[in-house]
Amino acid sequence: MSQFALPLDWPAGAQESDYIVSDANRPVIRHLEHWALWPVMATILVGPRKSGRSLLGRIYAIKAEGELIDNAERADEEEVFHAWNRAQERRRPLILIADHPPPVWTPELADLRSRMAATPVVRIEEPDDLLAAQLIEKLCHDRGLAAPAELIRYLVPRIERSYLGVHRVIEALDALAYQKRQGLTVPLARRALLAVGVIDESHAEA
Repeated sequence: MSQFALPLDWPAGAQESDYIVSDANRPVIRHLEHWALWPVMATILVGPRKSGRSLLGRIYAIKAEGELIDNAERADEEEVFHAWNRAQERRRPLILIADHPPPVWTPELADLRSRMAATPVVRIEEPDDLLAAQLIEKLCHDRGLAAPAELIRYLVPRIERSYLGVHRVIEALDALAYQKRQGLTVPLARRALLAVGVIDESHAEA
């Protein structure tokens, strides 16, 4: 039976349709879709926090009837070792999600270390402009907020180019909209950027 270690920040009920595909993750998806061609029945999936790596790993582990271990570098090494061997025996993929691949992640267990060295690594990149725009729109929609096109155009070139940075700005924007009881506007977006330290006070009213 497949077992999944679900991340705490993974929204309940997340579906495949919730995942935004772009150049930042398309090579990873292509790799996961062709799991039957992997040299070994395991892959290390790395990527920034909030990049959707856990959701993506779960989607393809379920599709392939494989296993998923999230935060693999902090998991019990014996369990990871046995899961790796089990994947080879069953010919079903094991997806290991980690912050960093070997050699940054260096298991203490020698047998696991050798297996990780033989395991392919795929990486989700930080969002490009197109993905950042789509992510802003989706995160606002998930909060019941309508994101005007001019607000997205304003934020994209100014927002920190990272998944975590996008999340932080939208959280600040949501809090401000709730506090002021108003819809999303470019002036409100300026205040959100100020709140998370992306711009300073001299630019907040510009």
